[in-house]
Order: sequence, then C-alpha cells, then structure tokens
Amino acid sequence: MGHVSGGPDSSGEGSGLRVRYPRAGRRGVVHRHQLLQVRGRSVAWVPPLLLLVAIAVVDVNTPGEFRIVSWIVLVPGIAAAICGVWGTAVFAVLALITYVLVDSAWPNRFQAGLSDFVLVAVGGVLATLACVVRVRDERRMLHMRHIADTTRRTVLRPLPPSWGGLDHAAVYLAADTEARVGGDFYDIQPGPHGTRVLLGDVQGKGLGAVEAAAALLGTFREAGFHEPDLVTVARRLETRMVRHRGHTAALGRGDGDRFATAVLLAFPPDAPDAVDLVLFGHEPPLVVGRAGVRSLPAGDGLPLGLGDLTGAPPQVRRVPLAADETLLLVTDGVTEARDDTGCFYPLSDDLARVVVADPRTTDPHRLVAHVRDATLRHCGGHLADDTTVFAVRRHR
Repeated sequence: MGHVSGGPDSSGEGSGLRVRYPRAGRRGVVHRHQLLQVRGRSVAWVPPLLLLVAIAVVDVNTPGEFRIVSWIVLVPGIAAAICGVWGTAVFAVLALITYVLVDSAWPNRFQAGLSDFVLVAVGGVLATLACVVRVRDERRMLHMRHIADTTRRTVLRPLPPSWGGLDHAAVYLAADTEARVGGDFYDIQPGPHGTRVLLGDVQGKGLGAVEAAAALLGTFREAGFHEPDLVTVARRLETRMVRHRGHTAALGRGDGDRFATAVLLAFPPDAPDAVDLVLFGHEPPLVVGRAGVRSLPAGDGLPLGLGDLTGAPPQVRRVPLAADETLLLVTDGVTEARDDTGCFYPLSDDLARVVVADPRTTDPHRLVAHVRDATLRHCGGHLADDTTVFAVRRHR
C-alpha cells in the first residue's frame, strides 16, 4: 500500500518508487491475469488444455478396468478459476467432445456410459456459471480498488520532483490493506512566503479518519499559500479540526471527538540555513546528515482539535538546518512498530548506524526506503497502524 515517491509517473503516484507494502516482501498487488502472462500474452488456457490432453492420453493408453475419462469434468473447473467466461465455455464444450470421442474409442466395451456424460455436461455448465460469478466479483473488486486509489490520490496528491525547491520522498503503508487509505497525511505547499510542509496522523482509522485528513489538507493548501505568518497557518489548521469535529458530532456520528497530531514546517526564503517548526503533539522530526542524527525540539503543543484546552497560540521555533541535512518525519506506525518481544523499533539508533556505514543514506529516497524496509523487518510485516515515512531537504 511500501512506496517511495518523488515525482509524476504514468500512474500519477510519483516518479522514483511509489510502492505499497501491506506486509513484508510484498510488492503491491499482483492480479491473477498478471501472473498468467508471458511477454504480455495470456497463457491462462495452457493448464486446462494440458489437463484435458493428459486425461485423454492416459485413458486411451490404460487398460479398460482403469477408466479416468470422467475426470475430464475437472477441465472446465480449472478453467473457471483462471480463464474468462468464454474460455471456460470453450473448455466445457471441448471436455464434452473429448469425453464422447474417448469413451467411444472401444465400441461396446469399457464405456463409462450416459451417467458420466451427464456429469461432464453438468460440470461444464456449472463451471461456466461459476466463472461468470468470479469475473463479476473481480470487476467489482477492481472498481472498488480504483475508487480507493482515487480517494488516496485526492487526499495524498502526487508531488512533482523538487516541488517548492525541496527534494522529497514518501512512503505510505495503509494498515487496512483492503481500503488502502487511512488517516496519515502529508503535503508540500510552495507559495510567496516560502515552502511549507505538513505531515500528520488523524486519531483512529477508517473513512472518518480519511475525511479529517482531507479537511486538514485542504486548509493547509490554502493557508500555506496565502498566509505570510506560520502561526496563522497553525491556527487555521486548529480551527478547521474543531469545525470538522463539530460537523461530525452534529451528524450524530460516534467519531466526533477525533484529533490529529501533526508537524508543520516552513522553509523561509530569507533563512536558507534554517527551518521553522510547529509541533501539534507529534514526534519531532529527525535531522539526518553526514555528521549523524539529531532530533528537533519536542515542544509542548497539543494535537489539532485540542488546542482549546490551553488557549495558548502555537509556538513556532526556528532551528538550524544545514544544506546537506535531511528532515525525516514519521507517524506512529514507525515509532510504535514492535517485534515479537514487544520492543519498539529503535529508529534514531538504527539511522545513526546506517549513516555512518553509508553516508549516501541521507538522500531522501534512500532514507525513506531504508526506514520502510527496517520497519517492516522489525514488526515482521504486521503493521498495527497506518505508517508514513516522509523525508525532505532543500534542493541542491
């Protein structure tokens, strides 16, 4: 659902790598018809044809006491599982014709008879009907998957390479491998007041979390472009979350108390060696450079939607950031990934070790790919929560 993105491609997901790994070792979703192709041509007809020929040959070349011609009913059954409707119907007819020819090879001797003929005929009809149901369900599933992908692309829009003067890469792994969408969100918004970055995690799962994420991203894309002050952008996000909660509660839904942790960054054009930071109850970003790994200040901001508990304005901190340093932002799918013994994934320590061994890991694409793979290895591929890994640095 792992993927590393960096720019547009034919799928609209981003160049570089945009891979989703619901579990370790799985490279996205492979459909049945893709597994049964050779050089772009379908070979789904080969297994049932080989079975048809094998049954006929074996029956003809064995003694009369060993008649297996009635097994030919398996041929349309196999075709129903891997071929299309017309292919299954063709094999049902071929199975029936082959049965008649083989069974009549020895007139008046060793014939299976009418009962097996009816078995093969009925089996072919049932196999064709089963194939109709299978194809219909597959089309419905692909349609729902297309809707989920469209929703995901709407919420997490593809980002062009070097967007807003930033090199970036992202991995998004949905815990719900069927829905393929969740409550994690991120975006980059360039504007006249510099480039802003937002990453967050809506509390909970399901479509309610997706709705909240979409609401926050919509506000960020407008406020991040128009507002000159990062504090105002932060306040707009808080207000949007509160309004969304009120709307959800007014509908009588049980998820009207959602909140979201988030990281809001700004790369000011007048400070090329610094970054502005606002934390809404989220893990602070890690700064990964050739000199090592360090964490940005944690801060004391509350999650979005809970700001009215203090009434204090969001705190903006400006921290130094060298040109060759990469900011790594993750959601709790990484920080709370556990192994079989219950130990959390030691993200900072692991990155410090890897950067020493290979300084090229500071590249956003390499960094994100490493964290993705290391997280999946640590938890054995079983993600307990939506997982996002996002790396960004100024374009050189």
